[in-house]
Amino acid sequence: MADYVLAIDQGTTSSRAIIFDKAGSIISTGQLEHEQIMTQAGWVEHDALEIWGNVREVIGQALGKANLTRHDVASIGITNQRETAVVWNRNTGVPVYNAIVWQDTRTQDIVDRLAADGGVERFKQKVGLPLATYFSGTKIVWILENVPGAREAADAGELMFGTTDSWVLWNLTGGVNGGVHATDVTNASRTLFMDLETLAWDEEILSVFGVPASMLPEIRSSSEVYGYASENSLLRETPIAGILGDQQAATFGQAAFEAGEAKNTYGTGNFLIFNTGEEIVHSQNGLLTTVGYKLGDDPVHYALEGSIAVTGSLVQWMRDNLGIIESAADIEALANTVDDNGGAYFVPAFSGLFAPHWRADARGALVGLTRYVNKGHIARAALEAIAFQTREVIDAVNADSGVPLTELKVDGGATANNTLLQFQADILNVPVVRPVVAETTALGAAYAAGLAVGFWSGLDDLAKNWQEDERWEPNMESGERERLYRNWKKAVTKTLDWVDEDVK
Repeated sequence: MADYVLAIDQGTTSSRAIIFDKAGSIISTGQLEHEQIMTQAGWVEHDALEIWGNVREVIGQALGKANLTRHDVASIGITNQRETAVVWNRNTGVPVYNAIVWQDTRTQDIVDRLAADGGVERFKQKVGLPLATYFSGTKIVWILENVPGAREAADAGELMFGTTDSWVLWNLTGGVNGGVHATDVTNASRTLFMDLETLAWDEEILSVFGVPASMLPEIRSSSEVYGYASENSLLRETPIAGILGDQQAATFGQAAFEAGEAKNTYGTGNFLIFNTGEEIVHSQNGLLTTVGYKLGDDPVHYALEGSIAVTGSLVQWMRDNLGIIESAADIEALANTVDDNGGAYFVPAFSGLFAPHWRADARGALVGLTRYVNKGHIARAALEAIAFQTREVIDAVNADSGVPLTELKVDGGATANNTLLQFQADILNVPVVRPVVAETTALGAAYAAGLAVGFWSGLDDLAKNWQEDERWEPNMESGERERLYRNWKKAVTKTLDWVDEDVK
Protein backbone atom coordinates (compact mmCIF):
# COMPACT_ATOMS: atom_id res chain seq x y z
CA MET A 1 0.00 0.00 0.00
CA ALA A 2 1.16 3.55 -0.75
CA ASP A 3 2.55 5.23 2.36
CA TYR A 4 2.39 8.91 1.36
CA VAL A 5 0.19 11.74 0.07
CA LEU A 6 1.53 14.51 -2.16
CA ALA A 7 0.20 18.07 -1.94
CA ILE A 8 0.63 20.67 -4.67
CA ASP A 9 0.68 24.14 -3.12
CA GLN A 10 0.29 26.67 -5.94
CA GLY A 11 0.92 29.93 -4.09
CA THR A 12 1.26 33.60 -4.91
CA THR A 13 5.05 33.64 -5.12
CA SER A 14 5.95 30.00 -5.68
CA SER A 15 4.68 26.51 -6.44
CA ARG A 16 5.57 23.64 -4.15
CA ALA A 17 5.10 19.90 -3.96
CA ILE A 18 5.25 18.46 -0.45
CA ILE A 19 5.07 14.78 0.44
CA PHE A 20 3.53 13.84 3.81
CA ASP A 21 3.38 10.59 5.71
CA LYS A 22 0.46 9.31 7.79
CA ALA A 23 1.61 11.27 10.86
CA GLY A 24 1.39 14.51 8.86
CA SER A 25 5.17 14.89 8.83
CA ILE A 26 7.00 16.33 5.84
CA ILE A 27 9.07 13.79 3.92
CA SER A 28 10.35 16.02 1.12
CA THR A 29 9.67 19.29 -0.67
CA GLY A 30 10.17 20.76 -4.13
CA GLN A 31 9.77 24.50 -4.68
CA LEU A 32 10.16 27.04 -7.48
CA GLU A 33 9.31 30.75 -7.50
CA HIS A 34 7.58 32.31 -10.49
CA GLU A 35 7.82 35.82 -11.88
CA GLN A 36 5.72 38.64 -10.42
CA ILE A 37 4.71 40.67 -13.48
CA MET A 38 3.89 44.27 -12.53
CA THR A 39 3.73 46.48 -15.62
CA GLN A 40 1.68 49.28 -14.06
CA ALA A 41 0.86 50.53 -10.57
CA GLY A 42 -1.77 48.22 -9.12
CA TRP A 43 -1.33 45.51 -11.77
CA VAL A 44 -0.06 42.08 -10.66
CA GLU A 45 0.10 39.17 -13.10
CA HIS A 46 1.53 35.66 -13.36
CA ASP A 47 2.40 33.58 -16.40
CA ALA A 48 0.08 30.57 -16.04
CA LEU A 49 2.22 28.46 -18.38
CA GLU A 50 5.27 29.16 -16.20
CA ILE A 51 3.25 28.09 -13.17
CA TRP A 52 2.20 24.80 -14.79
CA GLY A 53 5.78 24.10 -15.86
CA ASN A 54 6.98 24.77 -12.32
CA VAL A 55 4.31 22.50 -10.85
CA ARG A 56 5.51 19.63 -13.03
CA GLU A 57 9.12 20.28 -12.02
CA VAL A 58 8.51 20.53 -8.26
CA ILE A 59 6.65 17.22 -8.33
CA GLY A 60 9.80 15.69 -9.77
CA GLN A 61 11.95 17.44 -7.16
CA ALA A 62 9.87 16.14 -4.25
CA LEU A 63 9.75 12.57 -5.55
CA GLY A 64 13.46 12.60 -6.37
CA LYS A 65 14.57 13.92 -2.98
CA ALA A 66 12.60 11.18 -1.20
CA ASN A 67 13.55 8.50 -3.74
CA LEU A 68 9.88 7.72 -4.31
CA THR A 69 7.74 6.92 -7.36
CA ARG A 70 4.04 7.24 -8.16
CA HIS A 71 3.47 3.81 -6.60
CA ASP A 72 4.33 5.29 -3.19
CA VAL A 73 1.73 8.07 -3.45
CA ALA A 74 -1.86 7.26 -2.44
CA SER A 75 -3.40 10.49 -3.70
CA ILE A 76 -2.73 14.09 -4.68
CA GLY A 77 -4.16 17.22 -3.06
CA ILE A 78 -4.17 20.72 -4.54
CA THR A 79 -4.21 24.03 -2.70
CA ASN A 80 -3.90 27.40 -4.36
CA GLN A 81 -3.94 31.18 -4.37
CA ARG A 82 -7.68 31.51 -4.42
CA GLU A 83 -8.86 34.54 -6.38
CA THR A 84 -6.17 34.61 -9.06
CA ALA A 85 -7.96 34.23 -12.41
CA VAL A 86 -6.78 32.21 -15.41
CA VAL A 87 -8.71 32.23 -18.70
CA TRP A 88 -7.56 29.82 -21.39
CA ASN A 89 -8.65 28.32 -24.70
CA ARG A 90 -10.16 24.87 -24.23
CA ASN A 91 -8.93 23.71 -27.65
CA THR A 92 -5.29 24.84 -27.42
CA GLY A 93 -4.73 24.95 -23.66
CA VAL A 94 -3.12 28.38 -24.04
CA PRO A 95 -4.15 31.24 -21.72
CA VAL A 96 -5.58 34.24 -23.56
CA TYR A 97 -3.88 36.56 -21.07
CA ASN A 98 -1.62 36.34 -18.03
CA ALA A 99 -3.26 35.20 -14.80
CA ILE A 100 -4.58 38.28 -12.97
CA VAL A 101 -3.52 37.96 -9.33
CA TRP A 102 -5.78 38.47 -6.32
CA GLN A 103 -3.74 41.55 -5.30
CA ASP A 104 -4.41 43.28 -8.63
CA THR A 105 -6.55 46.45 -8.42
CA ARG A 106 -7.11 47.27 -12.12
CA THR A 107 -10.79 46.29 -11.98
CA GLN A 108 -11.90 49.12 -9.69
CA ASP A 109 -13.84 50.78 -12.55
CA ILE A 110 -15.71 47.51 -13.10
CA VAL A 111 -16.45 47.30 -9.37
CA ASP A 112 -17.78 50.88 -9.41
CA ARG A 113 -19.95 50.13 -12.45
CA LEU A 114 -21.47 47.04 -10.84
CA ALA A 115 -21.94 48.86 -7.52
CA ALA A 116 -23.80 51.75 -9.15
CA ASP A 117 -27.00 49.70 -8.75
CA GLY A 118 -27.15 48.48 -5.15
CA GLY A 119 -23.73 49.39 -3.75
CA VAL A 120 -20.73 47.20 -3.00
CA GLU A 121 -22.89 44.83 -0.93
CA ARG A 122 -25.24 44.25 -3.88
CA PHE A 123 -24.66 40.47 -3.91
CA LYS A 124 -23.24 39.97 -0.41
CA GLN A 125 -26.30 38.28 1.12
CA LYS A 126 -26.10 35.56 -1.53
CA VAL A 127 -22.34 35.14 -2.08
CA GLY A 128 -20.90 36.41 1.24
CA LEU A 129 -18.58 38.90 -0.45
CA PRO A 130 -18.64 42.61 -1.23
CA LEU A 131 -17.90 43.83 -4.72
CA ALA A 132 -14.12 44.34 -4.69
CA THR A 133 -11.12 44.03 -6.99
CA TYR A 134 -9.90 41.17 -4.77
CA PHE A 135 -12.28 38.53 -6.15
CA SER A 136 -11.93 36.74 -9.47
CA GLY A 137 -15.31 37.70 -10.99
CA THR A 138 -14.28 41.21 -12.00
CA LYS A 139 -10.95 39.90 -13.31
CA ILE A 140 -12.80 37.66 -15.78
CA VAL A 141 -14.87 40.65 -16.91
CA TRP A 142 -11.68 42.69 -17.47
CA ILE A 143 -10.20 39.96 -19.68
CA LEU A 144 -13.41 39.63 -21.70
CA GLU A 145 -13.60 43.39 -22.20
CA ASN A 146 -9.92 44.13 -22.85
CA VAL A 147 -8.29 41.13 -24.56
CA PRO A 148 -8.91 41.20 -28.34
CA GLY A 149 -11.17 38.35 -29.41
CA ALA A 150 -11.83 37.12 -25.84
CA ARG A 151 -15.51 38.09 -25.73
CA GLU A 152 -16.24 36.42 -29.05
CA ALA A 153 -14.36 33.27 -28.07
CA ALA A 154 -16.15 33.11 -24.72
CA ASP A 155 -19.56 33.50 -26.33
CA ALA A 156 -18.63 30.69 -28.74
CA GLY A 157 -17.85 28.40 -25.79
CA GLU A 158 -14.13 28.27 -26.52
CA LEU A 159 -12.80 29.75 -23.26
CA MET A 160 -12.42 28.23 -19.81
CA PHE A 161 -11.96 30.04 -16.50
CA GLY A 162 -10.41 28.74 -13.35
CA THR A 163 -8.54 29.77 -10.28
CA THR A 164 -5.13 28.13 -10.24
CA ASP A 165 -6.46 24.91 -8.67
CA SER A 166 -8.61 24.39 -11.77
CA TRP A 167 -5.70 25.27 -14.07
CA VAL A 168 -3.41 22.73 -12.37
CA LEU A 169 -6.14 20.05 -12.18
CA TRP A 170 -7.06 20.44 -15.87
CA ASN A 171 -3.45 20.18 -17.00
CA LEU A 172 -2.57 17.37 -14.59
CA THR A 173 -5.49 15.26 -15.82
CA GLY A 174 -4.63 15.67 -19.51
CA GLY A 175 -5.40 19.24 -20.55
CA VAL A 176 -6.78 19.33 -24.10
CA ASN A 177 -6.84 15.53 -24.02
CA GLY A 178 -9.71 15.08 -21.60
CA GLY A 179 -8.60 17.29 -18.72
CA VAL A 180 -11.05 17.64 -15.83
CA HIS A 181 -12.48 21.18 -15.51
CA ALA A 182 -13.55 21.45 -11.88
CA THR A 183 -13.03 23.40 -8.69
CA ASP A 184 -14.08 22.93 -5.08
CA VAL A 185 -16.62 24.85 -3.04
CA THR A 186 -13.98 26.90 -1.19
CA ASN A 187 -12.48 28.32 -4.37
CA ALA A 188 -15.89 28.76 -5.99
CA SER A 189 -16.93 30.83 -2.97
CA ARG A 190 -14.25 33.42 -3.87
CA THR A 191 -15.49 34.29 -7.35
CA LEU A 192 -18.58 36.42 -6.50
CA PHE A 193 -20.62 33.88 -8.50
CA MET A 194 -21.49 31.02 -6.10
CA ASP A 195 -24.66 30.96 -4.00
CA LEU A 196 -23.56 30.00 -0.47
CA GLU A 197 -26.75 28.05 0.22
CA THR A 198 -27.11 26.07 -3.02
CA LEU A 199 -23.34 25.77 -3.71
CA ALA A 200 -24.12 26.42 -7.38
CA TRP A 201 -23.21 29.15 -9.86
CA ASP A 202 -25.84 31.88 -9.79
CA GLU A 203 -27.22 32.48 -13.29
CA GLU A 204 -28.59 35.93 -12.44
CA ILE A 205 -25.24 37.20 -11.15
CA LEU A 206 -23.41 35.72 -14.14
CA SER A 207 -25.81 37.59 -16.40
CA VAL A 208 -25.16 40.88 -14.60
CA PHE A 209 -21.40 40.36 -14.98
CA GLY A 210 -21.74 39.20 -18.57
CA VAL A 211 -19.78 35.98 -17.97
CA PRO A 212 -20.96 32.88 -19.92
CA ALA A 213 -21.66 29.91 -17.65
CA SER A 214 -19.83 27.70 -20.17
CA MET A 215 -16.51 29.20 -18.99
CA LEU A 216 -16.89 28.02 -15.41
CA PRO A 217 -15.62 24.80 -13.84
CA GLU A 218 -17.89 22.24 -12.22
CA ILE A 219 -18.22 22.84 -8.46
CA ARG A 220 -17.29 19.76 -6.43
CA SER A 221 -16.63 19.02 -2.76
CA SER A 222 -13.20 19.55 -1.18
CA SER A 223 -12.51 15.83 -0.74
CA GLU A 224 -13.37 13.39 -3.53
CA VAL A 225 -11.67 11.85 -6.54
CA TYR A 226 -11.87 14.41 -9.36
CA GLY A 227 -9.73 12.49 -11.84
CA TYR A 228 -6.36 10.83 -12.31
CA ALA A 229 -2.95 12.13 -13.33
CA SER A 230 -2.43 11.69 -17.06
CA GLU A 231 -0.04 9.32 -18.79
CA ASN A 232 2.62 12.00 -19.36
CA SER A 233 2.88 12.76 -15.64
CA LEU A 234 5.35 11.30 -13.14
CA LEU A 235 2.25 10.60 -11.04
CA ARG A 236 0.24 8.93 -13.81
CA GLU A 237 -2.89 7.08 -12.67
CA THR A 238 -2.66 8.60 -9.17
CA PRO A 239 -6.01 10.03 -8.03
CA ILE A 240 -6.34 13.78 -7.49
CA ALA A 241 -8.68 13.71 -4.51
CA GLY A 242 -8.50 16.97 -2.55
CA ILE A 243 -8.84 20.66 -3.39
CA LEU A 244 -8.97 23.52 -0.90
CA GLY A 245 -8.24 27.21 -1.36
CA ASP A 246 -5.04 28.05 0.48
CA GLN A 247 -6.56 29.66 3.57
CA GLN A 248 -9.21 27.01 4.01
CA ALA A 249 -6.48 24.40 3.53
CA ALA A 250 -4.42 25.99 6.30
CA THR A 251 -7.45 25.93 8.59
CA PHE A 252 -7.98 22.26 7.79
CA GLY A 253 -4.30 21.55 8.34
CA GLN A 254 -4.55 23.21 11.76
CA ALA A 255 -7.34 20.73 12.61
CA ALA A 256 -9.76 23.64 13.19
CA PHE A 257 -12.71 21.47 12.18
CA GLU A 258 -15.38 22.69 14.59
CA ALA A 259 -17.39 25.87 15.06
CA GLY A 260 -15.51 28.44 17.14
CA GLU A 261 -12.04 27.28 16.08
CA ALA A 262 -9.76 29.62 14.14
CA LYS A 263 -6.30 30.09 12.64
CA ASN A 264 -4.25 32.95 11.18
CA THR A 265 -1.92 32.37 8.22
CA TYR A 266 1.07 34.68 7.73
CA GLY A 267 1.94 34.54 4.05
CA THR A 268 1.97 37.06 1.21
CA GLY A 269 -1.04 38.47 3.02
CA ASN A 270 -2.61 37.48 6.34
CA PHE A 271 -5.82 35.49 6.49
CA LEU A 272 -7.78 34.78 9.63
CA ILE A 273 -10.47 32.12 9.30
CA PHE A 274 -13.07 31.47 12.02
CA ASN A 275 -15.11 28.28 11.63
CA THR A 276 -18.87 28.90 12.03
CA GLY A 277 -19.86 25.27 11.47
CA GLU A 278 -22.91 24.54 9.32
CA GLU A 279 -24.27 28.06 9.89
CA ILE A 280 -23.87 30.92 7.43
CA VAL A 281 -22.93 33.99 9.50
CA HIS A 282 -23.11 37.37 7.77
CA SER A 283 -20.55 39.77 9.20
CA GLN A 284 -21.54 43.18 10.52
CA ASN A 285 -17.90 44.18 10.95
CA GLY A 286 -16.17 43.99 7.58
CA LEU A 287 -15.42 40.27 7.39
CA LEU A 288 -16.18 37.88 4.52
CA THR A 289 -18.54 34.93 4.68
CA THR A 290 -16.99 31.99 2.90
CA VAL A 291 -17.03 28.20 2.67
CA GLY A 292 -14.66 26.48 5.10
CA TYR A 293 -14.76 22.96 3.64
CA LYS A 294 -17.04 20.18 2.41
CA LEU A 295 -16.00 16.56 2.66
CA GLY A 296 -17.68 14.43 -0.01
CA ASP A 297 -21.43 14.20 0.66
CA ASP A 298 -21.14 15.55 4.23
CA PRO A 299 -22.67 18.93 5.13
CA VAL A 300 -20.75 22.05 4.16
CA HIS A 301 -18.91 24.02 6.87
CA TYR A 302 -18.83 27.80 6.62
CA ALA A 303 -16.46 30.42 8.01
CA LEU A 304 -15.87 34.10 8.61
CA GLU A 305 -12.65 35.44 7.14
CA GLY A 306 -10.52 38.51 7.72
CA SER A 307 -8.38 39.01 4.61
CA ILE A 308 -5.34 41.31 4.79
CA ALA A 309 -3.70 42.08 1.46
CA VAL A 310 -0.11 42.96 2.37
CA THR A 311 1.95 41.40 5.18
CA GLY A 312 4.73 39.05 4.02
CA SER A 313 4.80 40.90 0.70
CA LEU A 314 5.71 44.06 2.66
CA VAL A 315 8.89 42.33 3.80
CA GLN A 316 9.47 41.17 0.22
CA TRP A 317 8.98 44.79 -0.97
CA MET A 318 11.56 46.04 1.54
CA ARG A 319 13.99 43.45 0.19
CA ASP A 320 13.34 43.87 -3.54
CA ASN A 321 12.29 47.52 -3.90
CA LEU A 322 14.23 49.23 -1.11
CA GLY A 323 17.15 46.83 -0.71
CA ILE A 324 17.47 47.41 3.04
CA ILE A 325 17.57 43.65 3.68
CA GLU A 326 19.13 40.89 1.58
CA SER A 327 16.65 38.17 2.51
CA ALA A 328 13.23 38.13 4.15
CA ALA A 329 14.67 36.42 7.22
CA ASP A 330 17.01 39.40 7.79
CA ILE A 331 14.17 41.65 8.86
CA GLU A 332 14.01 40.16 12.35
CA ALA A 333 17.67 40.89 13.12
CA LEU A 334 17.32 44.43 11.72
CA ALA A 335 14.19 45.05 13.78
CA ASN A 336 16.00 43.84 16.88
CA THR A 337 18.70 46.51 16.51
CA VAL A 338 16.19 48.91 18.13
CA ASP A 339 13.95 48.65 21.19
CA ASP A 340 10.76 50.01 19.62
CA ASN A 341 9.38 51.59 16.46
CA GLY A 342 10.78 55.03 17.25
CA GLY A 343 7.33 56.52 16.65
CA ALA A 344 7.09 55.19 13.07
CA TYR A 345 4.03 53.35 11.76
CA PHE A 346 3.88 51.62 8.37
CA VAL A 347 0.45 51.02 6.83
CA PRO A 348 1.07 48.85 3.72
CA ALA A 349 -2.09 49.66 1.77
CA PHE A 350 -0.37 48.79 -1.51
CA SER A 351 -3.58 47.23 -2.88
CA GLY A 352 -5.94 49.40 -0.89
CA LEU A 353 -7.12 48.14 2.49
CA PHE A 354 -8.92 44.80 2.75
CA ALA A 355 -10.68 43.63 5.94
CA PRO A 356 -12.14 45.17 7.94
CA HIS A 357 -11.97 48.49 6.04
CA TRP A 358 -12.50 47.58 2.36
CA ARG A 359 -11.12 50.87 1.10
CA ALA A 360 -9.85 50.67 -2.46
CA ASP A 361 -8.89 54.36 -2.30
CA ALA A 362 -6.19 53.77 0.33
CA ARG A 363 -2.48 53.66 -0.45
CA GLY A 364 0.56 52.81 1.65
CA ALA A 365 1.91 55.31 4.18
CA LEU A 366 4.93 55.48 6.49
CA VAL A 367 4.05 58.06 9.15
CA GLY A 368 5.42 59.47 12.40
CA LEU A 369 8.89 60.01 10.95
CA THR A 370 11.52 62.14 12.67
CA ARG A 371 15.27 62.34 12.09
CA TYR A 372 15.64 59.86 14.95
CA VAL A 373 14.04 57.07 12.87
CA ASN A 374 16.48 54.66 11.19
CA LYS A 375 16.10 51.51 9.09
CA GLY A 376 15.83 49.39 12.23
CA HIS A 377 12.76 51.35 13.29
CA ILE A 378 11.27 50.96 9.81
CA ALA A 379 11.89 47.20 9.91
CA ARG A 380 10.19 47.01 13.30
CA ALA A 381 7.29 49.13 12.04
CA ALA A 382 6.86 46.69 9.14
CA LEU A 383 6.64 43.69 11.48
CA GLU A 384 4.30 45.56 13.80
CA ALA A 385 2.05 46.39 10.82
CA ILE A 386 1.46 42.67 10.34
CA ALA A 387 0.38 42.30 13.96
CA PHE A 388 -1.72 45.48 14.04
CA GLN A 389 -3.68 44.43 10.95
CA THR A 390 -4.28 41.03 12.54
CA ARG A 391 -5.68 42.68 15.66
CA GLU A 392 -8.11 44.66 13.52
CA VAL A 393 -9.61 41.52 11.99
CA ILE A 394 -9.64 39.64 15.31
CA ASP A 395 -11.52 42.53 16.90
CA ALA A 396 -14.04 42.15 14.06
CA VAL A 397 -14.31 38.36 14.59
CA ASN A 398 -14.85 38.87 18.30
CA ALA A 399 -17.61 41.40 17.58
CA ASP A 400 -19.35 39.15 15.03
CA SER A 401 -19.11 35.93 17.01
CA GLY A 402 -19.72 37.38 20.48
CA VAL A 403 -17.16 34.87 21.79
CA PRO A 404 -13.66 36.38 22.10
CA LEU A 405 -10.78 34.18 20.95
CA THR A 406 -8.74 32.90 23.87
CA GLU A 407 -5.70 31.88 21.82
CA LEU A 408 -4.53 32.22 18.23
CA LYS A 409 -3.19 29.31 16.18
CA VAL A 410 -0.75 30.58 13.57
CA ASP A 411 1.02 29.19 10.50
CA GLY A 412 2.81 30.33 7.37
CA GLY A 413 6.32 31.46 6.51
CA ALA A 414 6.45 34.54 8.75
CA THR A 415 5.77 32.45 11.86
CA ALA A 416 9.50 31.64 11.87
CA ASN A 417 9.89 35.23 13.11
CA ASN A 418 9.82 35.05 16.91
CA THR A 419 9.91 38.83 17.32
CA LEU A 420 6.74 39.14 15.25
CA LEU A 421 4.91 36.44 17.18
CA GLN A 422 5.81 37.94 20.57
CA PHE A 423 4.53 41.34 19.45
CA GLN A 424 1.41 39.62 18.06
CA ALA A 425 0.69 38.08 21.45
CA ASP A 426 1.36 41.42 23.14
CA ILE A 427 -0.93 43.48 20.91
CA LEU A 428 -3.73 40.88 21.08
CA ASN A 429 -3.29 40.10 24.78
CA VAL A 430 -3.86 36.39 24.05
CA PRO A 431 -1.39 33.51 23.62
CA VAL A 432 -0.11 32.78 20.12
CA VAL A 433 0.51 29.10 19.30
CA ARG A 434 2.60 27.66 16.47
CA PRO A 435 2.28 23.97 15.48
CA VAL A 436 5.16 21.58 14.84
CA VAL A 437 4.23 21.43 11.13
CA ALA A 438 3.98 25.08 10.09
CA GLU A 439 3.27 24.14 6.45
CA THR A 440 -0.40 23.71 7.26
CA THR A 441 -1.65 24.90 3.86
CA ALA A 442 -0.12 21.96 2.01
CA LEU A 443 -0.95 19.65 4.92
CA GLY A 444 -4.63 20.59 4.71
CA ALA A 445 -4.73 19.72 1.00
CA ALA A 446 -2.98 16.44 1.76
CA TYR A 447 -5.52 15.67 4.48
CA ALA A 448 -8.46 16.29 2.14
CA ALA A 449 -6.90 14.06 -0.53
CA GLY A 450 -6.02 11.33 1.93
CA LEU A 451 -9.50 11.23 3.49
CA ALA A 452 -11.09 10.70 0.06
CA VAL A 453 -9.12 7.48 -0.59
CA GLY A 454 -9.12 6.10 2.96
CA PHE A 455 -5.48 6.97 3.71
CA TRP A 456 -6.83 8.58 6.90
CA SER A 457 -10.01 7.21 8.42
CA GLY A 458 -11.56 10.45 9.64
CA LEU A 459 -11.13 13.83 11.30
CA ASP A 460 -10.17 12.26 14.63
CA ASP A 461 -7.12 10.75 12.90
CA LEU A 462 -6.09 14.20 11.70
CA ALA A 463 -6.70 15.95 15.01
CA LYS A 464 -4.32 13.50 16.72
CA ASN A 465 -1.53 14.61 14.36
CA TRP A 466 -1.65 18.26 15.50
CA GLN A 467 1.16 19.11 17.93
CA GLU A 468 2.12 22.39 19.57
CA ASP A 469 5.65 23.59 18.82
CA GLU A 470 5.91 26.88 20.69
CA ARG A 471 3.68 29.34 22.54
CA TRP A 472 4.08 33.09 23.08
CA GLU A 473 2.37 34.64 26.10
CA PRO A 474 1.51 38.38 26.19
CA ASN A 475 3.71 40.45 28.51
CA MET A 476 2.98 44.05 27.50
CA GLU A 477 1.35 46.49 29.91
CA SER A 478 -2.22 47.34 28.91
CA GLY A 479 -1.53 51.09 28.72
CA GLU A 480 1.33 50.59 26.26
CA ARG A 481 -0.73 48.13 24.21
CA GLU A 482 -3.58 50.59 23.79
CA ARG A 483 -1.25 53.52 23.08
CA LEU A 484 0.41 51.64 20.23
CA TYR A 485 -2.90 50.48 18.83
CA ARG A 486 -4.41 53.96 19.07
CA ASN A 487 -1.50 55.36 17.07
CA TRP A 488 -1.84 52.58 14.53
CA LYS A 489 -5.50 53.42 13.95
CA LYS A 490 -4.52 57.07 13.54
CA ALA A 491 -1.91 56.04 10.96
CA VAL A 492 -4.58 54.09 9.01
CA THR A 493 -6.62 57.28 8.61
CA LYS A 494 -3.68 58.89 6.79
CA THR A 495 -3.90 56.31 3.97
CA LEU A 496 -7.53 56.98 3.06
CA ASP A 497 -8.98 59.01 0.18
CA TRP A 498 -5.62 58.95 -1.62
CA VAL A 499 -6.80 57.73 -5.01
CA ASP A 500 -8.60 60.34 -7.10
CA GLU A 501 -9.76 59.86 -10.69
CA ASP A 502 -6.41 61.18 -11.95
CA VAL A 503 -4.26 59.32 -9.39
CA LYS A 504 -3.45 55.67 -10.04
